[in-house]
Amino acid sequence: MKILVCGATGLIGSSVCKLLSQDGHDVSATSRSATKSQGLAAKEVHQWDPQAGPPSEQALEGVDAVVNLVGEPIDARRWSDEQKKLIRDSRVVTTRNLVDGLRSSRTKPAVLVNGSAVGYYGNRGDEILEETASPGHGFMSEVCLEWEREAQRATEMGIRSVQVRTGVVLSREGGALKKMLMPFKLGIGGRLGSGKQWFPWIHIDDIAGIFRHSTIDSSVAGPVNGVSPNLATNAEFTRALAESLHRPAFLPVPEMSLKVLLGEMSEVLFDSQRAVPSKAISTGYKFAHPDLSAALKDLLD
Repeated sequence: MKILVCGATGLIGSSVCKLLSQDGHDVSATSRSATKSQGLAAKEVHQWDPQAGPPSEQALEGVDAVVNLVGEPIDARRWSDEQKKLIRDSRVVTTRNLVDGLRSSRTKPAVLVNGSAVGYYGNRGDEILEETASPGHGFMSEVCLEWEREAQRATEMGIRSVQVRTGVVLSREGGALKKMLMPFKLGIGGRLGSGKQWFPWIHIDDIAGIFRHSTIDSSVAGPVNGVSPNLATNAEFTRALAESLHRPAFLPVPEMSLKVLLGEMSEVLFDSQRAVPSKAISTGYKFAHPDLSAALKDLLD
């Protein structure tokens, strides 16, 4: 298959490119910067400013599948009004421009696999969240709902549309785990607040695998929870990480302290999403790292 990966230089995108290339697919990518795209596992890279308009006809020509992972990291900086607009537009406007490009393209791909997030569900306590669960409330829920609606427009052209609701990706290359390592190595890591909130983690190999599975398997459509089948609470995750590093984890981080430090963005850290990967499992995806302790060992060794 000829597969175009948008947002290919990000943590997940680069892993998806590598996995698809290893499978023997003809992978191309889009990037704002030629410098950032160096070293990507892609045969060609097309320059694209995703908020300025659709990708070029050349980028979309003859493509069998499109994977879209473009989006400003939600933890890049404190959430000012300007930053929240950037988080939204980098997802919603970008996906709208991509689908508009597919509409005007002479050839249409069979599938669009688009990013989304478990933030779709908002703060839901202990409720078990399959893909059929309703959206929640709050900024990230609203962003994800709009984001998915734009991706779903591809079905109007007969394109199969998948929206992968990604959890917290664990990778040695970056993301949440890399940010947590230093305080835990210093012995000052700890649970967030009560630690009772569910922590929807997933190993980088498995989130890339779910994107590949969603691209290749024609039975996959609509939302897919990109999370491990064995979730943990924040306290359980904290304990497992500390044990993996042979460090203590007895200093809880008060919710109020993070609210003062991070502002509105701190809400994401205390939201509880007990999402389960029902669709991935029912369509045959086999998790490589379903166990938390084993996943951490794989990443930290």
